[in-house]
Amino acid sequence: MNKKCIAMLSGGLDSILAIKVMQEQGVEVRAVNFSIDFCACIMQNGENVATKAAKALGVPVKVVDITEEYLTVLKNPRHGYGANINPCIDCKIFMLKKAKEIMAESGASFIITGEVLGERPMSQRLDALNIIARDSGLKGFLLRPLSAKLLDPTIPEKEGVVDREKLLDISGRSRKPQFALADKYGIKEYPNPAGGCLLTDPGFTSRVKDLIKHDALTTENLKFLTVGRHFRLSPSAKLAVGRDQGENEVLEAMATEKDTFFKLKDRQGPLAVLRGACDDKIIPLAASVAAYHTKFRTEPNLSVNYWSGGSQEKKTVSVRPASLNEIESLRL
Repeated sequence: MNKKCIAMLSGGLDSILAIKVMQEQGVEVRAVNFSIDFCACIMQNGENVATKAAKALGVPVKVVDITEEYLTVLKNPRHGYGANINPCIDCKIFMLKKAKEIMAESGASFIITGEVLGERPMSQRLDALNIIARDSGLKGFLLRPLSAKLLDPTIPEKEGVVDREKLLDISGRSRKPQFALADKYGIKEYPNPAGGCLLTDPGFTSRVKDLIKHDALTTENLKFLTVGRHFRLSPSAKLAVGRDQGENEVLEAMATEKDTFFKLKDRQGPLAVLRGACDDKIIPLAASVAAYHTKFRTEPNLSVNYWSGGSQEKKTVSVRPASLNEIESLRL
C-alpha cells in the first residue's frame, strides 16, 4: 500500500481540513469534486469552491459532473430521504463508488473524506458511516481523518501508511474544533457551513416532488427549478415567472425552442416561461399568472404578448390578471 489517496473535496472546511491532516503525514493527495447542477454549494462568487480550495491546498483536482446519473439516485434511493427529498446516504455511496473508480485509475491506495461523526443527522451517524463504507465497496479503505480515532482502524492505519495517533477525534454538530484547526493551519477562506444542497430546502423540494409526480425529472427541468416563481398549470405544463431583470435573463437563457414566453405588451413586467403542453386553455391561464406579477394587477384586463422559443413572431391575448387565491392554488 502506497502513501497516495483520493480526497473527496467539496470545498467546505471539513474536506479542506481532512486534506491538511493527510498532507501533514506526507500523504500524496489527489482530489475529486463531484458536481451536481442544482447543488447550492458548487459556486461562490462565480468560482467553483472545490477548485479554489484545491489551488490553496496545492493539490490537483478532477471535477466530474454527475448530474444526469444522479437522477436515478434521486428518484428511488435505497436508504430513503432525509427531512425533505435529500437521499444523503445513497448520495454518498454513489459518489464514493465513482471515487473508487478514480482511485483505481490513479494508483492511489485509499480514499479520504471530511465526514465528521454525528455532524449530520442522516448520513454521519455511526451506523450510516458504516453502511456507506460497506455499500460503496470501500470498507477498510475509506478514512475519515477528522473522526478516525472514534471509528474502527482502516487498512492504511493498520499497515502504518497513516499514523492513527496523528488523526483526530472530532464529533458532533459544533464547529468549534474545526474552526480551531483552521486557525492552526492558517486557513482563512472557506464557504459558510450554512450553504449546501438544494434538496434540503423545503421550497425547492416541493418543486422536485412535482417533477417526480409528473414523470418530468430531467437535468434540464431541474436546472429550470432554480430560478423564478413556479406554478403547475396542468399535468403537462408549468410556468416560471422571473422576480427581477436578472432572473428574466436567466430564464430566457434556459428556455428551449419548445418553451413559450409571456410578457406584458408595451408595459413593464416580468418574463414568464411556460414549459410543456401549450394549448388554447393554457395560454390565457399562463398570461393571467404573468399579469398578476406586475404593478398593473388591479386593472380589469391586460394585454400579454406570447411567443415560442423557436420563433420571434408574437401574438397577443387579453386577460384578467389572476387573483391571489388562484395564484396560491397553482404555486409550487
